[in-house]
Parts: sequence; structure tokens; C-alpha cells
Amino acid sequence: MVDGQSENVVYKNFVALGDSFTEGVGDPDATRPNGLRGWADRVAEQLAVTSPELTYANLAIRGRLLDQIIDEQIDAAIALHPDLVTIYAGGNDLMRPSLDIDAMIARYDAALGKLAATGAQVVVFSAYDSGWAPVFGRMRPRAAVYNELLREVVDRHGLTLLDFWRLDGYDDYRMWDTDRLHMSALGHERMAAEVLDVLDVAHAINPVALEPQPGTGSRLDHYRTEAEWVRTFLVPWISRRVRGVSSGDGIAPRWPAAVHARTALS
Repeated sequence: MVDGQSENVVYKNFVALGDSFTEGVGDPDATRPNGLRGWADRVAEQLAVTSPELTYANLAIRGRLLDQIIDEQIDAAIALHPDLVTIYAGGNDLMRPSLDIDAMIARYDAALGKLAATGAQVVVFSAYDSGWAPVFGRMRPRAAVYNELLREVVDRHGLTLLDFWRLDGYDDYRMWDTDRLHMSALGHERMAAEVLDVLDVAHAINPVALEPQPGTGSRLDHYRTEAEWVRTFLVPWISRRVRGVSSGDGIAPRWPAAVHARTALS
């Protein structure tokens, strides 16, 4: 439990929207839909402690672009009458070769306005600062512009921002899955705590305090590790982009209808 936080915040209907970040990719659990747990499940578990009747839906699907999230998930979420919504969108767009960020943010602005109009508390995530990471670090300038425009939207609609860009501790490969794109179980656990903290909800999540990273070994070991990552992730990822195939093709939302959190997640 986090000291000094309110224990009186109670939510009844939580809906999580987005892409692989919210679906939970990188945090495997064979007992759950799509074989994943993720930070959103963890948040729902904690919210259900003080709200035993909490319902939870997770409409996120890996690989979804912002327009797909808007088209497929916004109205579906509103129909569930949530009082808490989380949404992470735009990360896959930022990795595309060409992008009109102003136009994308304008569409996101309209969608977030629809969510805000429901009266629900809406938590929006900024893009992550990947400047420390090879390959993905090239997205940093584009992500910084996206974030600045997004902050204006969040302020205008009175939404809640979880500023992933400014979170400490994620510049560590142990917080990421082997593909280096999705958070590991440790990363999802930490993110769940961050969400609950920004909501000012007391919780029992205590993320592991990582010791300093061990040495990386010899240069030859480093080259082998990089070559394996290129072979197993980067080449297939580029191939999907060239072929217009998404990792989310054929994937269904994990919790498309509201479920009783205490029962479904126990």
C-alpha cells in the first residue's frame, strides 16, 4: 500500500483501451484470455479490493493503429458505461515510415472528447522516451512532438495524464520483453502501480527494486545477442510491415464484455 493515498476512491466500471501495451503482451499467463495478464488486469484486481462489484473490460488488441482503436473501441467502451477509462493509442503509428502527427492528434482529440463527455475519469498515457534504446531510439523526436500535442489535449478536456515519458526505471532491459518493444512482467507490474498512484488509489503492489544491471559480457556475446534479436524480432517485424500484416490479425479482445473482476481475475 502506498503511504498517504486515499482509500476512499471507488470505481464501479473500468474499461481499458489500446494496443499491445494494454492487452498485456510481454506478461504471459496461460490461465487468462490470449495467454496474458498485463498491467490493466493488475489494476482491476487492486480496484476490486475496495470495490467488490467492480466490472472490467479490456478491448485492446496488439498492433492496432490509432484510427483502428478509435473506430473499434471508443463507442464500444462508451456503451459499457464506464466511470474509469484508460487509453494508450498512437504508439504503432509512431513507428510507421510516414506520419502526419497533427492530423493524428486531431482525430485523437475528438475521440478523447467523446470519452470525456461521458463523465468517466479518463487516463491517457504519453509515449515512452526510447532515446536510450538502439533502433527504437530513432522514434524519440517524433514521440516528443506527439507528447507535447497530447498534453494540450489532455489539459483541454480535463483528463488524467500518466506521463510514461517521465517515468524512471524503464531504461533497463529487464523491464522489457525479449523483443524490446513490449514490457516484461516486471514492467507491467510497475505500470500497474503507476496507474493506481496517478488515480490516488491505495494498493498492495510493490514493484521489485532492481539491482544494478550485471555486466554485458564479452563483445562477442553482445554481437550474438544483437544478432538473435534481429533474427527473431526485427526481421519478422519489418516483414509484417512490408506485407501489410498486423500482429493483431485474428486476435480478439481479451475481455470484450464487462466481467466481474473479483471472479474473473481470481
